[in-house]
Order: sequence, then structure tokens, then C-alpha cells
Amino acid sequence: MEDHPFGGALTVLDGSVRVNDEAAIASPAMDTLVSTAVFGEETAREEARWLIWEIGQALGVRPASIHDLYRARGRGKTGGFTVPAINVRGMAYDTARAIFRTAVRNNAGAFLLEIARSEIAYTEQRPAEYVAVMLAAALREGFRGPVFIQGDHFQVNSKKFAVDPVAEVNNVKQLAREAIAAGFYNIDVDTSTLVDLSKKTLDEQQRVNYEQAVDIALAIRGLEPEGVTISIGGEIGEVGTENSTVEELQAYMNGFDRTMDNRAPGTEGLSKISVQSGTSHGGVVLPDGTLADVSIDFDTLSTLSKVAREQYGLSGAVQHGASTLPDSAFDNFPKTETAEIHLATNFQTMLYDNAPRELRDEIYKWLRENAKDERKASDTDEQFFYKTRKKALGPFKRRFWDLSPADKERLAKMYDEKFTFLFRQLAVVDTAATVKRFVTAPVQHKPRPNPGLAAVETAPDDADLSD
Repeated sequence: MEDHPFGGALTVLDGSVRVNDEAAIASPAMDTLVSTAVFGEETAREEARWLIWEIGQALGVRPASIHDLYRARGRGKTGGFTVPAINVRGMAYDTARAIFRTAVRNNAGAFLLEIARSEIAYTEQRPAEYVAVMLAAALREGFRGPVFIQGDHFQVNSKKFAVDPVAEVNNVKQLAREAIAAGFYNIDVDTSTLVDLSKKTLDEQQRVNYEQAVDIALAIRGLEPEGVTISIGGEIGEVGTENSTVEELQAYMNGFDRTMDNRAPGTEGLSKISVQSGTSHGGVVLPDGTLADVSIDFDTLSTLSKVAREQYGLSGAVQHGASTLPDSAFDNFPKTETAEIHLATNFQTMLYDNAPRELRDEIYKWLRENAKDERKASDTDEQFFYKTRKKALGPFKRRFWDLSPADKERLAKMYDEKFTFLFRQLAVVDTAATVKRFVTAPVQHKPRPNPGLAAVETAPDDADLSD
């Protein structure tokens, strides 16, 4: 028996893990283990991450690709729901617990947990940490089934690409390598920043976009673990620009498929396509701190989703920047057969609006100094803080993690209500059976990083968030 927080409920012997008591896994002992996986010294941290992974393998809580479900949707075998892709930025473990708690209560399986290239940096969550935290949250809440972890906006920076295209694309490939090794089996390749609207034809406008997307997609396919076909998404228009058109989608997809066939005949292509239909990342904040009204073009979404399915076998269109929409908008997504929507900023807003006043004041003081270069002369304080406070999530990660039980309890109730509302509006309630029908999450053991688990941090007795 090794030194770990589960006592006799878990046996670790010769690099293998056996769960003797599943109930003990969904206990405060998991809080202790995941804290070590995030904040422990290197040896204990790597051991804790390995242990979380292997417990998940034993209990069927494994990272998986949503590719086969999406392709089944493209064949008309399933539909009628919109998959929420939730960017878990701040207070990641507790936020993810609320998501999985909601999934268990609603028998939901079709949802993604994601983090973008930019978010990995400013939230200080590298892929290995992120996967460990998401799996630990699932295990803590007694969730069973595939866990869809996604790399959102693995994006090519257009300015860096203009200076050195090979180096910038290689940066995205290297991130994909790190993410896939950690358990990200869903990746949105965003080369839409390279669309050149100055060109005369749509194919010419999209050419660099689809050619670089193919290059990155082939690198991803070469990194796939055995038994996994990673779900890869493409993007035809940068979020916040003009609405996408059918002709743009066709130009991109025809070019992508043609280029893929020329470079690697028979290679699996995309499973979805991100489009623009009226939103912007984070919403548009007004001088008083409120958000401007957003109008989604659902006819565009419906048409693009239909074309994506019928002409290219994809799951449909993906809508970014959706979390700041009014509540009345969300049930329109499954009605229009939108494949997936991305939700991020509103959960961050909930966290900041309900954090202790003294912590929020400390963060805003930090932003005045550390994010001052991002302030426009016309920005009010409300606009400045709204746009920049995401940059404090990494430096203040431990402070959010260590919020009092009362603060966490209050946030948990609000998150539970919000996620329940979204799961119901997006019609992913009772999708666990659909996921089970189409998705296989193969067992993947990882080599043990260290000979034994070092002493883990002991969580206080009141650290548990009551369900």
C-alpha cells in the first residue's frame, strides 16, 4: 500500500491502481489529491496527476474524442441537441465540479470542457494540470463516462505568422503535442486569422487558412493515441467580424478536403466548422460596465449547419462567444441544429461579481499596475476591469482555490443553477446514452512518473463543498 489520501479504498502496486471503494474516491480525499496535482512540489505533483489519471482509467472516467458522435450527427444518426463547450478558466476545480454535478443530475454526456491557447497562458493552467483537474472533478462528483477535453482556439497569430510563418505554425503544433499527451482529444484549429479579404475570389481569401489548417491537422493525426480519432474543428471567420456565408464555408471546406486528399489520401478530416453569426468574445462592454445587446443570426447558423452536414458530413456549425447572450436565446441553438456553442465569459463574470470584496479590490489594484498598457484612453474603470480581469486568474489562482467554504457554497449554487439552465436549454439532458452509443474511450495507462507518492497537502476538515 502506497502513501495516498484514500487509505484502504485504493491499492497502488507495481505501477497499477485498483479501486477498492468507489465511494471513497468521491470524497474530500480527492480534494486533497487534486490540490497536490496543482500546487504540490514537482515529485508529488506528477505522482498525483498520474494517480488521478489511473483512477479514472479504472472507473471509466477517461479522456475521449467526440469525433464519432459528431460524424454520426453528420450522417443523420443523431441530433436535436447543441453541445456546450465550457471554458473553465477560474476556480477550475470547483467550477468543473458544478458542471459534472449538473451532468450527473441530468444524465448528460454530450458536453466539452475546454481551454484556449491564450487561456492556458493567462490562467496558468498547462494541459497536464487542466486534465488532472477536470478528471478529479468528475471523479469527485461520481460522474461515469467519457470526458471530452478540448483545446479551444489553437490559433495562429497573424502578426507572428507574417514575420515567420513556419515558427508560428510550429508553436501551435508543439502546443498540440503537449495537449494530446495530456489527454486533449478534441482540438479546434483556428487559422481563420489568416483569411485575406483583399483577395478577389473566396478560394484565394481562404487559401492560407485551409492550407495551414491541413498542415496542423496532419500533425495532430500523427500524434493520436491508439484507438483515438481526435475531433478536429476548423474555422472560416474570426469571431467578431462579418457574418459567415455558405459560399465561404464551401470555399474553405472544398479547399481543406482537396488539400488533405492531395497530401494524405484517406486521412480523416474535420468533424465541425466554426462560423461567425453575430457574437464577439466576451461581449461588448458599455461605459457603465453593462453589456451591449447581441443579436444572433440564427438563420445563418441553421443554413450553415445544414450545409456542413449534408455536403461535408460534419456535425454542423459551431458558435463562439455565446455565454453573454440573453437567456431567451439558448433554446434556439438546438432548434437550428447548431452543433456546438462555446461558453466562457459569463462564468468568469459570476466568479468576480461574487468573490469577496477585499479580494476583488486587491485584484483590481493589481490590474491597474500590471495591465495598464491595455487600457485605452476612452475606457472607463468598468470597461478596463471587465476586459482585463481575466489576466488575474493565473496570478490569483491559489487565492480563488482557497476561498472560504461559505464563498464556495454560494458560488456552487449559482453555477449549479446556470449549468442546469444551459444543459436543459441546449437539450443535452439524457444524452449519456447517445454518447455511450457512439463514443468509445479506450483504456490508456501511463507509466508511473515516480517510485512513490510524497506527502500530500492535507485539506482542512471544512474544505469540502457540500453537495
